[in-house]
Amino acid sequence: MPASTQRTIDLGDGDVTTLEQWGESGPAILCVHGIASSRKSWVRTAEVLAKSYRVFAYDQRGHGDSAAIAGPMTHEQSVLDLQAVARAIDGDVFALIGHSWGGAIVLKGGHEVAVDRVIAIDPMIHQAAGAWAADFVEDLEPLLAGPVARREAAIREMFAGLPPVEIDAKVHALRNMSIGPIVALGDENGADGGKWDLRETVRGYPKPLLLLLADPSDSVVFPEDVTFVREHGGANVAIDVFAGEGHTLHRTAFDRFARSAAAFLRRA
Repeated sequence: MPASTQRTIDLGDGDVTTLEQWGESGPAILCVHGIASSRKSWVRTAEVLAKSYRVFAYDQRGHGDSAAIAGPMTHEQSVLDLQAVARAIDGDVFALIGHSWGGAIVLKGGHEVAVDRVIAIDPMIHQAAGAWAADFVEDLEPLLAGPVARREAAIREMFAGLPPVEIDAKVHALRNMSIGPIVALGDENGADGGKWDLRETVRGYPKPLLLLLADPSDSVVFPEDVTFVREHGGANVAIDVFAGEGHTLHRTAFDRFARSAAAFLRRA
């Protein structure tokens, strides 16, 4: 694994996060993880990209080493956190990469942070009303309600099919988490009331945007939302659908993901 450095970043409201960096030279890339993940989910991405870039990642509220931060969990706060982290990076941030919830945040953050391009991996553009608990809470609630002392073994068993580095990342993300931030993420963004809808964020997107989407059978991006993006995203938006791959395609189809991301980042 590539060597990294870590430092504490003030989020501007009294809370802090840990910012990790891989690579010592080149343009800066800032990565944003999804639900039940942490900055450690980007280790393999950093291993590939740190040869040409400085790769940064941080723990979002309620996750990883920021598990004790209760919130707020609104999209607006998440974008403010993204901006605070970007300001802590020396020089301009060249690109944002985000997965799932993090994909939603980089879509919004791409309007607010002066980056050249954005990669969103199966981003949570639009949530179906009334489905938050079934989709994002119920599977994890038994694990996160259990004793912390027994949790690591349970996490390793739950994610046994992943490469070891990804299992270690899941342990880091979930070891000290509670279910509260995931519940709050849905509640505070009105997911069950149909208010989690970022489609207009993508309309006429102002800079190069690559959407890497899972197979429709296991994507959080609905077919009608893909149609909306194709019709209204504009000339800056490219879509790459990973047929046969699931929502965590950057883990399960890593080599293809890495090639696609690297090519997009190099594009003139």
